[in-house]
Amino acid sequence: LIYAKSLFSDLLSFCCCFFFLQKSVVDGVLPSFRSVCGEDGVSLSEAIREQHGKDESVHKCCPPDVVVFPRSVDEVSALAKICHMHCLPIIPFGTGTGLEGGVGAMKGGVCFSLRNMDQVLDLHVEDFDVTVEPGVTRKALNSYLRDTGLWFPVDPGADASLCGMAATSASGTNAVRYGTMRENIMNLEVVLADGTIINTAGKGRRPRKTSAGYNLTNLFVGSEGTLGIITKTTLRLYGIPEAVVSAVCSFPSVQAAVDSTVQILQSGVPIARIEFLDDVMIDACNRFSSLSYPVTPTLFLEFHGSERSLEEQVNTSEEITQCNGGSDFQWAKDEETRSRLWKARHDAWYAALALRPGCKAYATDVCVPLSMLPQIIVETKEDLIANKLTGPIAGHVGDGNFHCLMVLDPNDPDELQRVHLFTERLARRALAMSGTCTGEHGVGLGKRALLVEEMGAQAIQVMQSLKETLDPKNLMNPGKVLQ
Repeated sequence: LIYAKSLFSDLLSFCCCFFFLQKSVVDGVLPSFRSVCGEDGVSLSEAIREQHGKDESVHKCCPPDVVVFPRSVDEVSALAKICHMHCLPIIPFGTGTGLEGGVGAMKGGVCFSLRNMDQVLDLHVEDFDVTVEPGVTRKALNSYLRDTGLWFPVDPGADASLCGMAATSASGTNAVRYGTMRENIMNLEVVLADGTIINTAGKGRRPRKTSAGYNLTNLFVGSEGTLGIITKTTLRLYGIPEAVVSAVCSFPSVQAAVDSTVQILQSGVPIARIEFLDDVMIDACNRFSSLSYPVTPTLFLEFHGSERSLEEQVNTSEEITQCNGGSDFQWAKDEETRSRLWKARHDAWYAALALRPGCKAYATDVCVPLSMLPQIIVETKEDLIANKLTGPIAGHVGDGNFHCLMVLDPNDPDELQRVHLFTERLARRALAMSGTCTGEHGVGLGKRALLVEEMGAQAIQVMQSLKETLDPKNLMNPGKVLQ
């Protein structure tokens, strides 16, 4: 016991020394930071640092020692070189809409806030691609594209930065038709930990396909800021569909709704969105968004195409849903009604929180093969009920991904423990069904141990070797993804 106390005291002293040493180093490099991005480009404000030390997750705020606001890739590179020279951690920050604690400064250091780099750089309408800086958000890009007849369809709900979406390999409601960020990125410009600037597919390259060399682009997609800072991304664009129609269909059971989803996809219908909400979730959305849908398991569907193709898609889908006991479709044909419908879906997070005012929420993010989807959702519902937990389910069931929005009292240790155990069981249930612990939110802080179970020790060792090669000093967003 005496030895343990002595060891703890030594460890505490070491941590305190490390903290003050790093603070001294930060104070010493502030003039260098200001010479790169100006007085207004460097902030030590407590409010600014706390704003950049937390995202939308339940993880506690871990503010950086300083926040810098570069205006160009050259400034990002110059700042990274300073950090590398002085062994200061680097944490990239986009809009802070992540859900896995990915922006917390676990070891202090320097937050690179990229909001001032907000230009759409190269739009090639005839080639269906665009290059943007990291401060450009999804909504800002689609507003910019409004008069071109093109749009970028990857829609995670939040108005996230596009480079941040690349860093987490985000997706969302349109992924079943248009794919995730991983399928829609053609090239990235990345600043490495030592300030080196690389282009993952070659500078200025934007072919629709390539088999040249290693796929560096997909190495950085989903790396969550642990390998480098993404300063540009070249994206695929799509033509705005001639006609769009949305529908809502209610079902007598979870099994019937999910069976319909699988059968619609198996029939070859190129559906644009197909979202599942269980009875608890649709009730919450009704209350929060002033809707009046039946409080039963529900599908929100959307179809894109020509007028003629829509008719065929809708007829096939409606026939399948009715064979599974679904109601007649309730239509949302005009843009205003469709927008209201999908806003209600995107507001599901806030609708869930409204079920228990004053509580916090945590979203699970498992994804399984489509054939396993009915089983895992039914088992998850049973688990929630048996453990008296509030966890309305909403999901992008068209690609096997769903979320339990766990609403919990952070001051209730017993509930916190029950939620923790539930999320562990759910993730392992997905892994046992050949799925993944995270379909679109990323690993961040909370899923590092599960990543080891999912990937296996040898694959993790390869990831660790890549990390050590690109970032030997472990400066890039330390403490995330890999334990």
